[in-house]
Amino acid sequence: MKFIQGNARTQIHLFPVSLEASMAPDNEVRLIDLFVDSLALSDFGFKFDFTENGRPAYHPTDLLKLYIYGYLNKMRSSRDLEKSCKRNIEVMWLIKGLQPDHNTIANFRRDNPKSIKKVFRACVAMAEHFALIGGHLLAGDSTKFRAQNSKKNNFNANKIARHIAYIDDKLALYNQELSICDAPRKKEIQQTIDKHIKRKLDYQNIAQQLVESGDTQISTSDPDSRQMIIRNNITEVAYNVQTTVDAKYNLPIDYKVTNTNDSKAMGNMLQRSKTILRSNAFTVL
Repeated sequence: MKFIQGNARTQIHLFPVSLEASMAPDNEVRLIDLFVDSLALSDFGFKFDFTENGRPAYHPTDLLKLYIYGYLNKMRSSRDLEKSCKRNIEVMWLIKGLQPDHNTIANFRRDNPKSIKKVFRACVAMAEHFALIGGHLLAGDSTKFRAQNSKKNNFNANKIARHIAYIDDKLALYNQELSICDAPRKKEIQQTIDKHIKRKLDYQNIAQQLVESGDTQISTSDPDSRQMIIRNNITEVAYNVQTTVDAKYNLPIDYKVTNTNDSKAMGNMLQRSKTILRSNAFTVL
């Protein structure tokens, strides 16, 4: 039976193919390249002034192209983007063979949230210019994303009070046992009492932070996250991502990451839509 055979890996080609020739004219990376090159990134707040000492920095233009490519191809991980720089011919073409590591990619995303938001706004403005935004019917909805904070590390005043009351009860029992036990056991009990006292102090410190914040709850691992209802009576420590979509071509025109429920976030999203569309003659679902 005949099979299609590949070329030998050791074969030397007389006419090597360039990255430019290997990229189809209608490939989406050409659109990303054209879009980013059309932006004056210095006006968007990206950092361009780097010290001359040490290794030169990567240009924000190249890192933004890589970020947008990852967004369009569902690659959120900076490590996956790092791998793509070394084995994905589209990425090689897009950023001219550069190979930033995952730390560089992650730091770019971390250090430029407001600037990236402005790029999104510029994309919406371009879509509006080409009549891709109808502006007559909008839909708003939210999605809950779990935070890197477990429920046990999320506290409100009642939860802290319960923990302290439990520790007080335990301390009372251990102190009572300490007064009647034999000498060999006293050292072990005292260590347990010291451990509970330390835990109580930790909860008291959290209670003080809660009072100073003026909020109703506090998360110790991911401070901006809040416990909220996901569905029915199921709760998670999460973020609430609000999104507004235009009905003409189902394009998102706005998004916002919040830590409040829908009843508090939706009104603000509508006000933002008025600003984006420069009109209030639209219907919202």
